Amino acid sequence: MSTDPFEDEPSETITPPDDLRKKVRVMSKKEAAKFDPIAAAEAALERLSQNFDNWMNSENETLQEAWSASAKLELTKTNLDAVYQATHNIKGQAETLGYPLVGRVAANLCYLFEKLPDDEKLPRMLVDQHVSAVRAMIAEGANDEQNELGVNLVKRLEEVTDDYLAQHQGEISKD
Repeated sequence: MSTDPFEDEPSETITPPDDLRKKVRVMSKKEAAKFDPIAAAEAALERLSQNFDNWMNSENETLQEAWSASAKLELTKTNLDAVYQATHNIKGQAETLGYPLVGRVAANLCYLFEKLPDDEKLPRMLVDQHVSAVRAMIAEGANDEQNELGVNLVKRLEEVTDDYLAQHQGEISKD
């Protein structure tokens, strides 16, 4: 008896229509010796950086719209998922886009969402403060550790979040 459960199943091999090797220019040995992939990546990042503020503003608009829609309605899993997803996107992109402090605020809000087992325990005011902080920090360019007010705001949001979670410690998931 065979150990492969699919051995008797009919199969077909699919050949890709294009050989991708034909799409790549092969460098000469001289070119390859001079090529610095890190410098090339940094140059590409520099070209893209012109769009960073627009991309961060777009992510912020998505968060603001999701929270505004949630604030008008009962906090349900569906509308809170939209807020969480927007926050998670900002958390993941903020550092790359030049907004590490905004990333910390978003990470802290994600942490709050993840640690509370029940949406009913989610404090509207604290979520609103995080969302407002993201908006204000992007608008004011409070993007790094050089901005003392921004740093203090992040620290305070982290403290308040930790205090709130400590009050609900028996209800918090251990993940």
